[in-house]
This record gives sequence, structure tokens and C-alpha cells, in this order.
Amino acid sequence: MTGCGVRGAGLGVVGFLVIASAPGALAAQDSVPGGVRVGITYTPGRRPSLAVVRAVPDMAAVDSAQAILARDFDQSDRFETISGAATDPPADPTRRNAGAIRQVFMGSRAADVLVVAEPGPGGVRVLAFDVGTGSTLHESVVASPATPAGRRAVHLAADAIVGAATGQSGIAATQLLFVRRGRIVRVDADGQGLEELRTAGNPALSPAWSPDGRRFAYTAFVRSGQPIVIQDLDGTRRDIVPTTEEGLNITPVFAPDGRQLAFAHGTEGGTDIYLYDVARGRVDRLTVGRFADNLSPAWSPDGRRLAFISNRGATPQLYVMNADGTGQEVLARFDYGATGTTSAPSWSPDGQLVAFHREVAGTPQLFVVDVSSRAVRQLSGAGRNEDPAWAPDSRHLVFVSNRTGERELWVLDVETGRLRQLTRGGGARLPAWSPRLTNTGDAH
Repeated sequence: MTGCGVRGAGLGVVGFLVIASAPGALAAQDSVPGGVRVGITYTPGRRPSLAVVRAVPDMAAVDSAQAILARDFDQSDRFETISGAATDPPADPTRRNAGAIRQVFMGSRAADVLVVAEPGPGGVRVLAFDVGTGSTLHESVVASPATPAGRRAVHLAADAIVGAATGQSGIAATQLLFVRRGRIVRVDADGQGLEELRTAGNPALSPAWSPDGRRFAYTAFVRSGQPIVIQDLDGTRRDIVPTTEEGLNITPVFAPDGRQLAFAHGTEGGTDIYLYDVARGRVDRLTVGRFADNLSPAWSPDGRRLAFISNRGATPQLYVMNADGTGQEVLARFDYGATGTTSAPSWSPDGQLVAFHREVAGTPQLFVVDVSSRAVRQLSGAGRNEDPAWAPDSRHLVFVSNRTGERELWVLDVETGRLRQLTRGGGARLPAWSPRLTNTGDAH
């Protein structure tokens, strides 16, 4: 390869720009050199207040469900969460049920949304109320959160409540894949449930979710080469993408309908983007490098276009093309003398933005480009920021930082600038965010 950066090539300290302040230890603030504030312009409206109450204290399953729900709502960044005495259950044991608690909150208007966890048949009943109208927003019974299935059910309940209250489902019932010391690891969106997956080779790189949430693609380093492998999450079935048995094969990504897989294939003559038709087993070439590198494809959510990185103009820049390879043009122009190598594009699920990292004074920083206006905005200004990947809500980005001294995954709310650390243990690289998942682990 001739100098075009591969997704995840650089890792380092991350500093984030906060557009609006956020409460709690998860908040962070940053500014770019010279004191100029940059980032996505956001004028937040009033966020609804929300309280999570357990109707019965000191019951393990109920307490655990309450804690998970509270964390999910907090990490959704869509509510002003109420803590303290307002969320304590009534002292009178005869009033410790969802109906009585709802009446207390309706009388005091202590929250806009009230969520109650109480004992239910075979588990925990989760109820959510619109305090202003007294109407029920959600009701479900979930299994004990002591099991992975029970935790997933609580996350799904939280997402349903976020959707009922705000009009857009939450992201608690999602997962992320990332690479740690050559192994592909899966983790829940709240940082729990860490699991190392079985892969065809070690190391394995560039994991990418399938739209159905059942499979993932990655580059496997095996004795015969670096093929791209598509496999089930449990490793029971693996398929090698044709034509990838030889050469360098990197940065796979599924089309939104799951029928095609774009990837980069490199030889001594350069690197180009290819398209694999999963059903027909056909591979087509989309770019012709002529001793240049074209890689890191990222699909638009409608499946009609691909963003990608190319160094055909000497310095790697962000390009876009139609899904058949036609109409190739620069999407985010290189700022000569101010910015360097561009890498790792990720197209937001709502189609409006492409996130990427670009070197500024030799240090990678996060950027987004508005697809319609082509306006580029910088999201970070201190430390190292790289390998962004969007959550399904088009609001949160995950990427890599070593701001704690180790390479970890961090999540940024691009609307408020709020930041939280997702992983611990070091060595994290190349994150990929899943679609929203059902209670069986499939996408919905």
C-alpha cells in the first residue's frame, strides 16, 4: 500500500468538545487550539425529566432492574434523570405498588415520565407513565436481570420507553464489536457482557455487523493469507469471500439490505474497492487504483452510495461514489497546510452526516461532513480521536481514545458533547456498532 491510512491505524488520547454542559461524571469539555469553538451546532430544547422507582426495596431482581433502567435512560442522553429522595419508594408498605406511586408523582409533578419496577409473574414488571396525563406509556414483564436474556429484556424495555416518550427508540439493546489484542470482542452498549468471539484466524481485524445482527465480517490472518470471512456470532458457520484468498483484504462492510459486502483488496499495483454479491457469489471491482489506494468503504443508509478513502490525489481524502462505482468525487476536501490524512468514514443511519478522522498538526481528530451542503465540522480539538462509528440513533459515536493511558472505547453524544468511557482493560481498536437488536439477538 502507498500510504493511505487503514481504519484504526492510529490510536491515542482523545479530547472532546462539549457543545452544551451535561451533569455528572460523564461530562467532558474541550476546545480547539486558539480558543475557537467548533462542533455540531445544537440548541437543545427542554428535555423531559424522568424518575425510575422500585416499588419494593431490597429485592435483588427489582433493584437490579431499576439500576439497569436508570443507567439506560441516563446514557440515552434524552432525559433529565431525577435521583435521590424523589425516586425512593413510599415508606408505607401498603402503598408500594406502581399505581400508588403514580398517584404520588401525579400529585407532585415531580417528573414528566415515571418508570416503576415491581415484582411481576416470573420476574419484574416494568411500567412507564406520562405523569402529566396519567396515561401508561409502557408495560412489560421481564425475566430476572441476573441472566443475559434478562438483562437484554430490561434494555429492550428501556428502549421501548425512550421511544414512547421521545418518538425515537433508544440504543440500550445494542452491542458493539471491537478488536482487542488481535481478538474480536463483543460488548453491550452499557459496557457490560464482554465476550471474546471465536474467529477463523488470529489476529482478526475490522469487524462489521450484518444488518440482521446475526453475522459479522472481518479480516482473518491465517497461514494462507488474509481472507475476508463472514461468520455467525457463535462461530458455527464461516464463509470466505471469493477472491480474498490472496493479497491484502481489509475494511469489509455490509450493504444496508445485507445482500452485498463492500471491501478493499490490495496488490502491489494498489488497493481498490470491490463489491461481493452474497447470494450470487459474484465479485465486481468498483474502483481502478492505478497505483493508488482506495479503501474503507461506508454505505449510505439507502444503499445507493458509498463513501470511501482514496489517495489518488496524493494525500488520502474522503470521496463518494454510486454503488455501481460511477460518479466518483471528493466529499470532504483536503485543507492544504492545515489538515492531513483522512481515514475511517462512517455514514450516519439518518443519511445526513459522514464521520471520519483526519490529522490536524499530525494528530487525528474527529470530523463530520454534511452530505447535502458538504460543510465540514471538527468535533474534537485536543488529544487523539479516531475510528468513529455511529450508533443506530445517529446521535452517538463510538471511537478509540487512550486518554486514561490505555486504548479504550468512548461514546460521544454529538448533540451535547457528553462523553462516557465504554471499555476498560486497554488494547481496544476498530469499533463497530450493531443495529437495534431483539430479545433473540436479531436486528429489528
